[in-house]
Amino acid sequence: MLVRALLAAAAFSLAAGAQAQIAVSANDGKQVLDDGEQVVPAHPAPDSVTLIDMSASPPRIIGEIAAPTSVIGPPSSVAVAPDESFALVTAARQLTPGDPTTISPDDVVSVIDLKTRRVTATLHAGAGASGVSINRAGTLALVANRAEGTVSVFTVAGGVLTPAGKVRVGEPDSSPAMPIFFDDDRRALVSRDRDHKIVQLSIDGATVTVTPVILAPGLRPYQIDTDGPRRFAVSGNIGGGGRDVDTVSLIDLAPPVPRVVDVVAVGLTPEGLKMSPDGRYVAVNVNNGSNLGVNAPGYHPRGLVQIWRIDGERLTKVTQAGVGGWGQGVAWSRDSRRLLVQCVVGQTIEAFAFDGRRLRHTATLPMPAGPAAIRTAEP
Repeated sequence: MLVRALLAAAAFSLAAGAQAQIAVSANDGKQVLDDGEQVVPAHPAPDSVTLIDMSASPPRIIGEIAAPTSVIGPPSSVAVAPDESFALVTAARQLTPGDPTTISPDDVVSVIDLKTRRVTATLHAGAGASGVSINRAGTLALVANRAEGTVSVFTVAGGVLTPAGKVRVGEPDSSPAMPIFFDDDRRALVSRDRDHKIVQLSIDGATVTVTPVILAPGLRPYQIDTDGPRRFAVSGNIGGGGRDVDTVSLIDLAPPVPRVVDVVAVGLTPEGLKMSPDGRYVAVNVNNGSNLGVNAPGYHPRGLVQIWRIDGERLTKVTQAGVGGWGQGVAWSRDSRRLLVQCVVGQTIEAFAFDGRRLRHTATLPMPAGPAAIRTAEP
């Protein structure tokens, strides 16, 4: 009986492990807010990557790895392989060599083995390496280089990345921020927040080229995202830097030429956003003035996490809840019922349950530095 019980327990453990979902949070220790100004602290904490088991209730931290990253850039400077075997983490900024009181562009891409929990390779993309995505086949990765107007291409095989060139997607100052794959990995979109455009790429194996297709979703499209069905994408448009109400756009990916079909006002600075895996909802992490100086118009000590439902070709607001300040990335559970929301002020990740109508706070996870980007393996 004892042997049978032990075997049953082992089988349960293996089944539970098979259902685990890892969220990867990149944490920046070299940038903090000082009354609305982003500064290097007197004693910077090391940059790090935190692994979170989202299948646990409440979610729990299961590992931490040293790796460079940056809060400068969209909160999607992490990508997780479809099989959760490895993650990619980019670093858009570094402490300036010779002057550690300032930061300057960096180009590092770290490859992290999620099984052994160690960095297995350090590669170089382009200056300001920021948003990163891995295609659904797990064979190609794209990195947006904000400080040089390019996207770096890497082939992927067995968890090993090989540089496959760069493609220029705009002028050097166009600030490409985030690439996303769609159309069965045959196309990609790349946001350019400096000149308010999204460009389309064509993909044939490891050959990536720019197409004439350009979208104009709003003022400064920053983080863009899509979901499992790949029917729609969303764009968080961060506007004038906390002075005016900003927007989120819904993009129809089904036509031969994608088009913006709806735009909604969400508040000040929608820094991060994420579509739910089932394609029904969009979670938006709104700074809500929490990244401004206390005397600035629009200042508020707390941010907001909002849930919007995709109704046909429209976005409809469902609910919202308060979160910590200077919000960054958002991650959904596989069942589209739980959320992780990053907050740099306070250095926490807030966990929520979502029942289709309301958000309920379930846990607060302390981070070793400011949580700057987060992703899970995406369907």
